[in-house]
Amino acid sequence: MKILVCVSKTPDTTAKIAFTDNNTKFVQDGVQWIINPYDEWYALVRAIELKEKDAATTIHLITVGAADCEPIIRKALALGGDEAIRVNADSHDSFYIASQIAAIAKEGGYDLVFTGKETIDYNGSSIGGMVAELLDMPYVSLATKFDLNGTTATINREIEGGEESCEVSLPVVLSAQKGMAEQRIPNMKGIMGARTKPLKVVEPIAVTPLTSIASFEMPPAKAGVKLVAADTPEELVRLLHEEAKVF
Repeated sequence: MKILVCVSKTPDTTAKIAFTDNNTKFVQDGVQWIINPYDEWYALVRAIELKEKDAATTIHLITVGAADCEPIIRKALALGGDEAIRVNADSHDSFYIASQIAAIAKEGGYDLVFTGKETIDYNGSSIGGMVAELLDMPYVSLATKFDLNGTTATINREIEGGEESCEVSLPVVLSAQKGMAEQRIPNMKGIMGARTKPLKVVEPIAVTPLTSIASFEMPPAKAGVKLVAADTPEELVRLLHEEAKVF
C-alpha cells in the first residue's frame, strides 16, 4: 500500500505575529517554524501506525513550499516517512497548492492521501476536499478514527451533535483531526536516518491561482475585565445588554 501524507510548515503557536508591506505579508524574522500539528500528530502518525502493521506499506510526504520547508519535512521523515517530495513553489492559494499535490498523487498512484483537517495559521480546511475532487476520489473529512480491512476503510468522523461511521473502498482522501492518533517524538535513529532519506524537489505544474491576499488584520486588543459586585445584579444585566450586547 502507498500512502501520501501532506505536510505544511506553520508558525509555532507562541510566535509573535506581525505584518509588513502594507499588511500584505507575514514577518518571518525570528519565527519558530513547526510541522502543522494536524498533519504531524494525526495524519502522519496514523500512516506510520498502518505501516507498522504492514511492512509492505510505504509513506511518501509532500509539501508545497520553498527551500526553507526542508527542515520541517526532514523532521517528518525522522518520524517515519520513507521519502519526501517538495514542490518548489511558494503560494497561499488553496487551489494552487491542491493542484500541485493532486498532480503528484495522480502520478504516484497512492491508495491513501492523508491531510490534517486544517493548518493552524490559515485554518482554511480546504486542501483535502480540493485534492479529492481533482483526483476524482472519495473524501472523508474531520476523521477521528481510521481502520483498514483489506481495501475497505472504516472511518469515524465528527458531525454536528455526534459522530458518524463511514465505510469506503480505497483509494480515498482523508483529513485527520484529534483522536486519529497520539503525538510521537522522533528518536535518535529516526533523526540520523532522515538525513539520507530521499527528498525530491520538483517544479510546479502551471496553475492559475484563484485567490490572493489583499491584507492581514490583527484582532482588536482585549478589553479589561470589569468586576461587578455580587449585590448589584442589575449592573451586570446592564453591562451584558449595553456593552457585551449578548441580548
